[in-house]
Amino acid sequence: MTSPLLEIENLNVVFGSLPYPAVADVSLALGAGARVGIIGESGSGKSVTAMSILRLNDERQMAYGRTSRVDFEGKNILTASAAELTEIRGKRIAMIFQDPMSTLNPLIRVGRQILDVLLTHKPLPRGEAKDKVMSSLDAVGIRTSERVFSSYPHQLSGGMRQRVMIAMAIASEPQLLIADEATSALDVTVQDAVLDTIEQLAEERGMSVLMITHDMGVAARFCDDVYVMNRGEVVESGRMADVIIAPEHSYTKKLLASVPRVYPLDRVTNQPRA
Repeated sequence: MTSPLLEIENLNVVFGSLPYPAVADVSLALGAGARVGIIGESGSGKSVTAMSILRLNDERQMAYGRTSRVDFEGKNILTASAAELTEIRGKRIAMIFQDPMSTLNPLIRVGRQILDVLLTHKPLPRGEAKDKVMSSLDAVGIRTSERVFSSYPHQLSGGMRQRVMIAMAIASEPQLLIADEATSALDVTVQDAVLDTIEQLAEERGMSVLMITHDMGVAARFCDDVYVMNRGEVVESGRMADVIIAPEHSYTKKLLASVPRVYPLDRVTNQPRA
């Protein structure tokens, strides 16, 4: 049996002196080329779980459980050295954050920011690196790549900034892409286009995707498998279609009842993707 690309076991995260964990005994697995969703309302622990994969939580203010593991290709990231983390972050695992305006530097042109990220992980000649950046912009559906390359973030629309964040994430050709509420700030039409872009890139590159979202519609649109989180715990998991059609946990039922059905259920099947 093939080992999972990413496997989280008994993840516990406690902040400060709080008497209860932000994440409690979370376990999940994600294989090569898989599309897995973590869904839950704000404060459910899904983003803390995602941030733990790259150890982006402020470790001066929190602690992981003694038996917690986050294994990526068999290596426990929670015990990795600084050099090992540098090798993994942005290169083998990339992350798209929720708000590109708080992630992109408003004082630096977009192209320079993507170049800096790429060159951190791949020491290429500058001309070759720029070509790769332009190729990444093209890959996410930006047809005016020269203009966008020379633009500042505030000169671009919200949808275009999010595409820039995706281009930045894929430039180093990661094996795993974590999308943390990557479409929540976008209107429905742009949201659908961005999801199409991530889906196409995943298929073309054999890239695994972990989708973090509060929207069951987004999860239904994109994911094959889903983990439902509430109050720091996974309360239900399984094939996306099974969870939508026959939810078992009361919290999952409430999520389904509260979210408009933007994406019809007949787009979700029990069959694996080709």
